[in-house]
Parts: sequence; structure tokens; C-alpha cells
Amino acid sequence: MSNPTGAAVRVERLVKHFGANEVLRGIDLEVARGDVVCVIGPSGSGKSTLLRCMNLIETPTAGRVFVGDDEITHHKADTNSLRSRMGMVFQSFNLFPHRTVIENIAMAPMVVKGLSKADAQARGMELLRRVGLEEKAGASPRSLSGGQQQRVAIARALAMEPEVMLFDEATSALDPELVGEVLAVMRELAEGGMTMVVVTHEMGFAREVCDRLVFMDGGVIVESGDPATVLSNPVHERTRRFLARVLEPEAEV
Repeated sequence: MSNPTGAAVRVERLVKHFGANEVLRGIDLEVARGDVVCVIGPSGSGKSTLLRCMNLIETPTAGRVFVGDDEITHHKADTNSLRSRMGMVFQSFNLFPHRTVIENIAMAPMVVKGLSKADAQARGMELLRRVGLEEKAGASPRSLSGGQQQRVAIARALAMEPEVMLFDEATSALDPELVGEVLAVMRELAEGGMTMVVVTHEMGFAREVCDRLVFMDGGVIVESGDPATVLSNPVHERTRRFLARVLEPEAEV
């Protein structure tokens, strides 16, 4: 069950079928501790499924996933314990509407880690300060903007003190003017040394923040490397075609 490479996350020959549809076709990916890996690609390329298989929201059809030194896909693994070492932020915010912001953040540490209400809420307030929302602790999620809700979702994931943060297109559901506030929090996490795997369409973020850029298409990793190199001088024709579409609007702004 051990991971000989010492990586924060290692994915080995990962395959995922949905019926006859093979969404992931033997993915190998290693994320070093403290690195930010951005995953880009067209819709249907398998990006979100890869993330969801990494923390077993989706069960892989074949292959192995390691979290630190432990294999989360092993049949004897303590899946819930290993999954808690990876925080995940989704496109939709998934906040509990009937609970306040601070209650949303404090709930998992109380239930999963056994923290007292006072300790969990104190930790939650620290995280709300970190994402710039301390004054919203007692608010209902419904009263917040989309960007604020997503920042609360990030704080909620951080409350479990994860080793790795997974972001599944965390800004795609936001109005354009709200994207920047969420990306600013993600930049701060990266600068603080958090290991992150980020599925994104934000090419500026990928260029400026990530350590490695991965391009997926058709359930495989087509190209992977230094972000500046991949974005400016991709090796593969499929990568060039994709970037020609997504970077052209960016250049016109």
C-alpha cells in the first residue's frame, strides 16, 4: 500500500468507465508536495472525473490512487480517513442553506474529527478571516454572492486541515466580476505552500500560479509541462487546437 515516490498524490494507470463510455483511459499523474498542478482541456475530456476519482467520490474502474504514503484505492484502506486528507471545492458551492456560514464550516471538524463546537468555530473564524469574510459568520449562505459562497466553501474544505486541495472548476459558475475574489484566495493558498490540483478554464491563473500544466483530451493526458512552455509552444497538435480557441478571446480583451 506504500507510495515509493513520496509524492503528495500519485495516480497510477487510472481507468474509469461509465457503462460503455471509457472516460479515463489509463491516467498516470504525480503531484509533488507544495506543487500546484492545473488541468485544462475541452468539456468531456475527463478532467472532473479524474478529480472525483482521486478522492473516491467516483470509484475507479481500475488503477491506484495514493495520498501521501497510503493507497486510498486499496481494499483494506480506511477510505474516509484518507479522503479527509484531501479538501475539495466544486463548481456548485454545496453549502447547507439552513445553517449559518460558521456552522457550515465547523460541522465537519466536529463530526469527523471530534472537535468541540468552540474549537471548531474558533478555527472557522480564523479561516473566515483568511478568506475575507469574518463579518459573514452568522449570515445565511443565501444572503451571500456567488463569490462569497465559494470563498466559504474553500474555508469549509480548509477546516479539515487537508494535505491537498482539489478544485473542480471552482470559478465556472460565477459571474465574471466575482471570479477574481475566488482566484485571489486560491493564489494565497498556493503562495502558502498548499498542494493543489486545479481543474480550470482560467488560463491567466494557470500561467501565473501553477507549477505544472496538464492538458487532457479523450480521457488521456496529451501534454504536461511548464505552464509557459505548454501555453506558448505546445508540442501536440491537439493542444495547439485547444489553446487557439481558448487563448484567442483572452488576447482580444
